[in-house]
Amino acid sequence: MSKNILIIEDDQSIAELERDYLEIEGFEVEMASEGKSGLEAVVHHHYDLILLDLMLPNINGFDLCKQIRERTNIPILMVTAKYEDIDKVRGLGLGADDYIVKPFSPSELVARVKAHLARYERLIHNDSPKTEITVRGLQLNTSSRQVFMNGKEIPFTTKEFDLLTFFATHPNQVFSKEHLFERIWGFDSIGDNATVTVHVKKIRKKIEKDTDNPQYIQTVWGSGYRFNK
Repeated sequence: MSKNILIIEDDQSIAELERDYLEIEGFEVEMASEGKSGLEAVVHHHYDLILLDLMLPNINGFDLCKQIRERTNIPILMVTAKYEDIDKVRGLGLGADDYIVKPFSPSELVARVKAHLARYERLIHNDSPKTEITVRGLQLNTSSRQVFMNGKEIPFTTKEFDLLTFFATHPNQVFSKEHLFERIWGFDSIGDNATVTVHVKKIRKKIEKDTDNPQYIQTVWGSGYRFNK
């Protein structure tokens, strides 16, 4: 069954180039030229992955990424001409799964799309038995991919859940940012160690009573992070 890709890009030539190469690989592709129509497409249709340009009319890529992530956990690849690290960190912090900078080769784009789709498929089709991890009011269900704090469900993005689950299943061990990035995002992902920092910060906001004095994910200065069980 072919996968459906949504391209949200205001530069028609770039959008058409992305579409053509993805269609050659057998993907079904739809396009939206600005933020508002892109969001409407997400609301009314099913897609397996979204290519999201950063600079868009009506709704910029950052705001659109946040709104999309509130509705779905499918992979979002942000596409932009900006090189600044702050933009990369901000995009990942809002829920993007990867970040690709223009100009890029069509083959690289196709490879990233395939990699993220394959990873997402492995996650949603995990046939392992229901597993629950409970630590001081924090409960993770690795089968349904749900997180609860004191019985209340907390929404998590795909990568946030993956990272928290890795921590919870390896308690009291110190992991460097480099190790965590390679383990959760993989060698084929665009990004750097700041990606880990952003996601840890987002997780802490969701599960910690005091983010300045975290009880679950603790910083080990000069070494990385440790999950305190």
